[in-house]
Amino acid sequence: MEYAFEPITRKHREAVIDIFNHFVVNSYAAYPERPVECDFFDYLYVEPRDYPAVAVTSETAGIVGFGFMRPYDSDGSFKHAAEVTYFILPSHTGKGLGTGMLRLFCDQALQKGIRSLMANISSLNDASIGFHLKNGFQEWGRFYRVGSKFGVEFDVLWMEKCLK
Repeated sequence: MEYAFEPITRKHREAVIDIFNHFVVNSYAAYPERPVECDFFDYLYVEPRDYPAVAVTSETAGIVGFGFMRPYDSDGSFKHAAEVTYFILPSHTGKGLGTGMLRLFCDQALQKGIRSLMANISSLNDASIGFHLKNGFQEWGRFYRVGSKFGVEFDVLWMEKCLK
């Protein structure tokens, strides 16, 4: 199957929210306990953006994933740090899509002078933790038992990849 990355625009709104809601309902990867409405897209994606946001598309399956890079903090003191997040439908994982998005984010981060990429991950999301470790991230912080979903408590890990 052929995949492509394309910049996210408002035309991707419903597909992005559908994918996000898949993870809301079926996993600990997305933190909300209930599906979100389409206006949640505006929280994820604010125009105009100076940071990359990509949809992963397939000719046969349509949009199968998405990812964003955003400022870690809006204060200029943190201009060298950014946060990454990505969601890929389970039937399309293991095909290099996450790695492709991460490479794209790393390249664009370096062009923006960003030295540190961070990811905020549930301790119950073993696949994401493993992906980030495999791709050069390290765990640098953990907030113990701060989350609860489906009646189960979880930690929030902060992982970081230094680019320079």
